Amino acid sequence: MMMIEVVLLAYFMAFVSAEGVADVLLSCTLVEEGAGLSQMGGGALFTRTPATLVLRDVPVAPDQSLEMLTPFIPPSVPDPDVILFEAKASSPEIPNGDLFLHADCNEQEVICEISRYSQHGSQDSSKQAYFMVSLSVEGDEFSTALVMQTLMVEKDHSGGRTLIQSKLGLPLSQSGSLLTEVVFLVFSNAKSVSAPLRSDILLHCGFRHQEMPPVQEVGIEWRLQHRGKGQKVLEMKTRLGDTERSTEVHAERKGSSVDADLVASESNASVILTKLKVWDEGTYICTVSVGLFHAQQVIQLHVTQPPHVSLSEEKLILKAKSPQILTCYCSKYYPLDVQMEWLSLSPTDTEPTVLLDQGSLSSHRQHGDGTYSLSAHFTLPSSISPGTTIICRVSHPALDSPLSVSVQVERPEPESYWFVVGALVITVLFFYQVMR
Repeated sequence: MMMIEVVLLAYFMAFVSAEGVADVLLSCTLVEEGAGLSQMGGGALFTRTPATLVLRDVPVAPDQSLEMLTPFIPPSVPDPDVILFEAKASSPEIPNGDLFLHADCNEQEVICEISRYSQHGSQDSSKQAYFMVSLSVEGDEFSTALVMQTLMVEKDHSGGRTLIQSKLGLPLSQSGSLLTEVVFLVFSNAKSVSAPLRSDILLHCGFRHQEMPPVQEVGIEWRLQHRGKGQKVLEMKTRLGDTERSTEVHAERKGSSVDADLVASESNASVILTKLKVWDEGTYICTVSVGLFHAQQVIQLHVTQPPHVSLSEEKLILKAKSPQILTCYCSKYYPLDVQMEWLSLSPTDTEPTVLLDQGSLSSHRQHGDGTYSLSAHFTLPSSISPGTTIICRVSHPALDSPLSVSVQVERPEPESYWFVVGALVITVLFFYQVMR
């Protein structure tokens, strides 16, 4: 029982297997839908039970050492109350499986959730059971969803009864594990993507499957969820292994496409979106169906547009008797989050300081393309020294660093100068009237 306790408490462990491969042990959660309604008035309750998943034969790169890995040893005494899955991960191979090998060393948590799975269009007449496993590594962009099917358990030739897992009601192997194999998976190398407004972007989605009949239909659907609303982006149906493949594509979003040749040759279901708009932002769901199996990946798309920043005055001459207002314009940016602040740099200082009086801000204005604009107003104090530089600094998620614009306060022209100019004008006008 001590071995079982160690298994359940570990986030991650790796064990050496055959040459070039290793076994990875992951601490997971079995999520099951419970009976009854939640107290919030609608959704079903979910139960969460600790479980363990052993991925067998995960490929290890040739330049990586296996010396620090120890063989995985199953529990000496099987326990029907423990949920322990074993899954062959070599065919189909899990992309980026080495991430799980290094997660512990990199102090990253592997997030693993297991739930029961129903085949698409199946009547559940098979004696095999299916499970969906969602895997991701904290701080890494890779994620995958695996479909596992249970394997036949060899009968105990000693005459003993086959052990049944108490919660799942499934037969256990002699070592007390649920024997499974990965039959289908969908994965993505990017859980979150940012792209500039009006640019083109590729949202990655791939899939792998066991050997299937020569000609097999593949269905791909991309959907967008944003602010409680959902819409179809693109739907494609094609056939694997068909040289005269007929492909059906329905693109609801103009400028969206999936390469049917890459779907067939590389199991690549990535979508390209051209000329991004603000309303393209949201949660994209890639669903891939092959035969009776289907799985999906979720990718967040963030659209960004850096602001254009300018000042209302190119030249600022100090006026002692009338208030002067300087305006900083921050325009055509997205998303809404923006910070504007005023700073000053006197002739005797080397670093600017934030002004105590930050003036006022206008309300946000949204344009037809979804971008925003904002203005900051600053009243120039009469006590300010000529030669002082007034700076407007803007921070925004689309900027790598704050953007600043500035203007220098200039000394006013001598009043005698304007007196002479005025006198000359009056004299010219006087002589003009006399000469008429």
